[in-house]
Amino acid sequence: MVSSHQHPPSRKRTILIVEDEKDLVDLLAYNLEAEGFGVLKAFDGVSGLEKARAEFPDLIVLDLNLPEMHGHEVYRQLSEDASLRQIPVMMMAARGMLAERIEGLSLGADDFLPKPFSPLEFVLRVQAILRRVERASVASDFTVGPMRFDKGNFQCFLDDEPLDLTKTELKLLSLFLERHGEPVERAQLLRDVWGNTGDVHSRTLDTHVKRLRGKLGQYSCCLETIRNVGYRLDLECDVCEAC
Repeated sequence: MVSSHQHPPSRKRTILIVEDEKDLVDLLAYNLEAEGFGVLKAFDGVSGLEKARAEFPDLIVLDLNLPEMHGHEVYRQLSEDASLRQIPVMMMAARGMLAERIEGLSLGADDFLPKPFSPLEFVLRVQAILRRVERASVASDFTVGPMRFDKGNFQCFLDDEPLDLTKTELKLLSLFLERHGEPVERAQLLRDVWGNTGDVHSRTLDTHVKRLRGKLGQYSCCLETIRNVGYRLDLECDVCEAC
């Protein structure tokens, strides 16, 4: 049994484990339940989606190599469902599957845990993801220049038009807006969005910033690269015509 010596939450949070190795599911469930979590189980991709839609868990643990439907496709369908896209997802796959890890993080997964792993690390990562989600939901609605961010509904509007952003792009944009006009270090972005660092995550950060710029349209130049530091969003800059 794993013990992280934390007080149980006031509301029992539910974790959905989508994994075809039943022994592993039972082990993870045992350790989560010991920490006060409720656990849902699904052993293939199709039933995992069905259970997510029926139960709306607080977090989904998603293996990639699933029967019936690959984990990436499960994640894609979760992300396209307006009622499910806000649920954080931690992906799992065999250690050494670098391409799978990069693709999973590029899709917007909140974390990626390579197998094999210890139950303690697993539980701590679950708790860390949930803490990040809770911190992100504290503030509600705020406006910076032409942009309005609704944290309660996790939506962003630019010139009163909704932006079509992924969950990870929204989290990045939220951090940039909270530090509007100030440089945000790469290390902070990696830590607050993905929870850890590493070369894979660093490349993934650059990819997401590039995609985010593309969706800002005439305001794309407002998201600046600060050499050897990170990035800065300045919606009141003197460079682009939009400002």
